Amino acid sequence: MKKRTVRKVWQKVNPLEFAMAGASIMTRDDCDKLLARELSSLDALIHGFGGLDEWNDLVNVNNLAEALALDGVGRDEVMPTVKEVETHLIEAAERFQRTGKMRLTGPAIQAMRSIIEWHDLQRSSIARSQYERTIRKVTAQIKSGHVARDLWPELGEPRKAA
Repeated sequence: MKKRTVRKVWQKVNPLEFAMAGASIMTRDDCDKLLARELSSLDALIHGFGGLDEWNDLVNVNNLAEALALDGVGRDEVMPTVKEVETHLIEAAERFQRTGKMRLTGPAIQAMRSIIEWHDLQRSSIARSQYERTIRKVTAQIKSGHVARDLWPELGEPRKAA
C-alpha cells in the first residue's frame, strides 16, 4: 500500500490582517514601547550606569534615523542632528576606552533627545512595512561592513550581567 501524506494546515496568520498591518502606520502602543527603550538607554547613560548595550541602542536609533532620512523621511530636518549625534557617540566611545565609564556631555544629551524625538516622528509617519524594510537594510549594511567607523573591535563585545 502506498504511503499517504496527511498534511496539516496551520492557520497561524490571517493574510488579510497581516497585509493591513504591514500597510498601516505603526500603532502608538508599538511606538511607545520602542520609545521607552530608547529613553531608558539614554537615561542609563546620563546617570552613569549605562554600558555598551545602551550605547548600542542609541547607535541603532541614529542609524535608523539616518537611513529613513536618506529615504526621504525628514531628510533636511534630521540629517544635521544625525551627524551631530554620530560625533557625540564616537566621543562617548572614546571616553569609555579611556575611563571605563560610558558618559555623555550636556550637548550630547540634548542631541540624543533631539534624535530620539525626530526618529519617533519618522517612525510614526511611515508604514510598518517600510520601517521593517529599513531595519533589514541597516542590519545588512552593518553586517556587510558598510559603516563609517566600526567601533566594536576597539570596544570589545558588550559584557553580559552575571
